[in-house]
Amino acid sequence: MHKAGDVVLGGLFEIHFFSVFPDLSFTSEPQLPTCHGFDTPGFRRAQTMAFAIDEINRNSNLLSNVTLGYSLYDNCVKLAIGFRAALSLVSGQEEQFVLEETCAGAPPVLGIVGDSSSTRSIAISSVLGLYRVPMVSYFATCSCLSDRPKFPSFFRTIPSDVFQVRAMIEILNHFGWTWAGLLVSDDDYGLHAARSFHSDLVQSGGGCLAYIDVLPWDNNPTELERIVDVMKKSTARVVIGFAHESHIIHLMKEVVRHNVTGLQWIASEAWTAATMLQTPHLMPYLGGTLGIAIRRGEIPGLREFLRQIRPDQHHNNSNGNSMVNQFWEHTFQCRFAPPPAGWMEAGGTLCTGQEDLEEVETELLDISNLRLEYNVYKAVYALAYALDDMLQCEPGRGPFSGHSCGNLKRLEPWQLVYYLEKVNFTTPFGDQVAFDVNGDVLPIYDVMNWLWLPDGRTEVQNVGEVKRSAFKGEELTIDENKIFWNHESKKPPRSVCSESCPPGTRIARKKGEPECCFDCIPCSEGKISNKTDSTECTSCPEDFWSSPQRDHCVLKKTEFLSYHEPLGICLTAASLLGTCICALVVGIFIYHRKTPIVRANNSELSFQLLLSLKLCFLCSLLFIGRPMLWTCQLRHAAFGISFVLCVSCILVKTMVVLAVFKASKPGGGASLKWFGVLQQRGTVIVLTSIQAAICTVWIVSASPAPHKTTQYHNDKIVYECAVGSTVGFAVLLGYIGSLAVLSCLIAFIARNLPDSFNEAKLITFSMLIFCAVWVAFVPAYISSPGKYSDAVEVFAILASSFGLLLALFGPKCYIILLRPERNTKKAIMGRGI
Repeated sequence: MHKAGDVVLGGLFEIHFFSVFPDLSFTSEPQLPTCHGFDTPGFRRAQTMAFAIDEINRNSNLLSNVTLGYSLYDNCVKLAIGFRAALSLVSGQEEQFVLEETCAGAPPVLGIVGDSSSTRSIAISSVLGLYRVPMVSYFATCSCLSDRPKFPSFFRTIPSDVFQVRAMIEILNHFGWTWAGLLVSDDDYGLHAARSFHSDLVQSGGGCLAYIDVLPWDNNPTELERIVDVMKKSTARVVIGFAHESHIIHLMKEVVRHNVTGLQWIASEAWTAATMLQTPHLMPYLGGTLGIAIRRGEIPGLREFLRQIRPDQHHNNSNGNSMVNQFWEHTFQCRFAPPPAGWMEAGGTLCTGQEDLEEVETELLDISNLRLEYNVYKAVYALAYALDDMLQCEPGRGPFSGHSCGNLKRLEPWQLVYYLEKVNFTTPFGDQVAFDVNGDVLPIYDVMNWLWLPDGRTEVQNVGEVKRSAFKGEELTIDENKIFWNHESKKPPRSVCSESCPPGTRIARKKGEPECCFDCIPCSEGKISNKTDSTECTSCPEDFWSSPQRDHCVLKKTEFLSYHEPLGICLTAASLLGTCICALVVGIFIYHRKTPIVRANNSELSFQLLLSLKLCFLCSLLFIGRPMLWTCQLRHAAFGISFVLCVSCILVKTMVVLAVFKASKPGGGASLKWFGVLQQRGTVIVLTSIQAAICTVWIVSASPAPHKTTQYHNDKIVYECAVGSTVGFAVLLGYIGSLAVLSCLIAFIARNLPDSFNEAKLITFSMLIFCAVWVAFVPAYISSPGKYSDAVEVFAILASSFGLLLALFGPKCYIILLRPERNTKKAIMGRGI
């Protein structure tokens, strides 16, 4: 198809499906290949280019005073024919083309709209790129064509397969399909897509491919059966078909034969709208298919332009009427005169040229789904806007050498490439058209769904779109409520190799398997994961611990000897009980202070001893409750001083008993002068002051302080009092122990005194209890963790205090309260206590 113009644009379209090449032997004359099998949609795309050029010529705001022409060729879906057509379009470039000069034949072109195939575009653009002839494809999607050094003058108005792959990955991510199979065609279209899938899936971390298989070009039953067997055995329920319609048709025959149902298909744009696959017997297998489709657009006025197409019966082989006539014959099943031999005899009719296109069902007038036509429309306008920008150049301010501008008299294709790279316009449908540095258009795809209607028909409906934003990257918009799912649940299927690891677990990769196949390992104690599919568990902060579910950190439990727990309550009750008993004994002794048994046993020391025992009971309360600085400092000091006061009183009491016994013998009266009341008080004060000095030095030099630790339990914070100085604590205990041992030895020496002086036996017994308790205390204290060390110390204090209280004052209270007849001077002097 040709139309003259000031500037001519070329076009390559698929008008026929098949071709027959002539005999190329040396004996035969050169002949052109013949094409047959008319393709109405391809013819509609060629007419769309003619319409766009006609519309531009009528537009006074675009290329005013310049008329565009076109020269359109049929590639017959063959590389050799398409390549030959492209060379024919540009072969006149060496001749100088002068405006308004009548030229015989087709004039050379400034740019080409086409080709529709990636393989043909690669071959053609490799040659055209040498001469910088711009080529704008409307259907070549191979990502390899974005290689600018190899294809410097190639542009396209359809997104690259790189974006189509990313669009499919967006769909996989949206529905959580991390395990899918991939079937590709054995050509540039499919093999480059397979490489893109493999790399992009790894980068996105959105899933894995269960298998990748290459579909054979021909109907190879053995290979197709093997592929279908892989699909049946795989756990992947999603299959991506990145191939041409013919490949899928061959595959589906085998799928139907093996009755492989329950799969969710994702179609590439090459077969999303394939009507040959949308048949009732294939819908049980392909119903619900999600597909990527080229952006649908609207072209106002195109249908009216197509309706006005009329054949020319007198010039059947000129100006493109041969192509129109072929369309007419194909549509109305008639032949123009002269008809082929035998046509009329076989009942055929002659074409009149007056047939009405509205009265027949033809794809030509179906403009409800303009996708490739819309890309053709945009490609023509891109060339037109680039040419218009070039003609708007002001001399002396141009982008070329010497600030020159391009002009129609001596126009070079490479000059148009420069402006084509900068073109930016908006179509009447509202889509922006601009090319990036690789010649790729701003990508946008429609997401389609195959709806299986109750009457058996199939409707391909638009359910969303995928586009690339300059700031947000790929954006998927999808209306899930409109999607038809060909599954029993009527919901999206699950397609994962391993179920997601919930919070509280981490992913453990399976050796030798894809990264989507993994085990879920619970986080160890003290670590958490609060996200799904975490690759590692994170440790909780110092004062926190993992929850039982290991999905968040919680404050560690605090542990200390508390007043609110059973152990603390028992010890507190025992402490208060001991204090009350001491107070009761003091009351009894005060009430019976004039009785012989109270007066006979050094009542002042007895009251001092009771007071010290009361302090011993009370000091144990300092070991209960949350440790604070003042309680840590006071607890050991109060404990040490109280017990030294107690043991000092016992020691002095023992020495007094021994001195009194010696004084009762002849010549022994001198010994009593050393054990008067003042000496007794002084001895107690001095011995107690030594302990007070030890405590003071200890607190000043290395003060005990509250301390929190996790060495006993990782999930608990144990609050305890650090002794500060182990030496100070050892000296404090050692001093108490030395006084206790000394008291025990003196009491042991006095054990054989007469009954009237038999209190030494009670002191001996009490000190044995005291020493036994504290000897057992040391290993128990060292081996007890946390709060139990405080409990052991409190128990030792209470046990030793009760031992002293009961051993020393129990018998006396028994006589005072229950055997008053023995509380007489005579009884005491005669029988003792």
